[in-house]
Amino acid sequence: MALRVVLADDAALIREALAQLLEDGGVEVLAQVGNPAQLLAAIEEHQPDVALVDIRMPPTYTDEGIRAALEIRQRFPEVGILLLSTHIEVEEAVELFSSAARRVGYLLKDSVSDLDELVDALTRIAEGGTVLDSKLVVELLEQRRQTDPLEALTPREREVLALMAEGRSNDGIAKTLWVTKGAVEKHIKSIFGKLDLPTTTDDHRRVLAVVTFLNAR
Repeated sequence: MALRVVLADDAALIREALAQLLEDGGVEVLAQVGNPAQLLAAIEEHQPDVALVDIRMPPTYTDEGIRAALEIRQRFPEVGILLLSTHIEVEEAVELFSSAARRVGYLLKDSVSDLDELVDALTRIAEGGTVLDSKLVVELLEQRRQTDPLEALTPREREVLALMAEGRSNDGIAKTLWVTKGAVEKHIKSIFGKLDLPTTTDDHRRVLAVVTFLNAR
């Protein structure tokens, strides 16, 4: 079954270009809208797999997209959310991931020109994962302070956690770092311990670790 999305961007040309790009990749675009009210109405009507949302929309072009995303998560928790932004907006990303650490993603618009990467991001979000733009990861790493809870992690563990924050699986992390999957699992277990995360399911602790990473700025 084709991935089903609703697309929200106030710029008609960008909406149409993204819609065409997605349809070329086999994604079904159920609706294209230009403001938060239309977005929420479209979500209610179509119940898509993922909502693709521009952060800055009418009327003030500040944080309407993030506000709409938070309302979508409250009212339609099964709908994934991928935020798009022209610039790195750390506060907005942290706010979304801190309140909804699953089925969410954040990408810069200049990162969505690659069709395969965009469809992969939407698919991972629809399946319950997270996606975080690598440029935002770099920004977060640069903003960390000495009181950072991640200070106890080794450089390799920080690399693993950064890749987890991008939404990569253990296999994906292993391939990126050129190590074995077993080594990745050992690093993740160590990360959980050093961050003093509660003993729950590994999936839940993985989400908590990503939230800790995002908040350590």
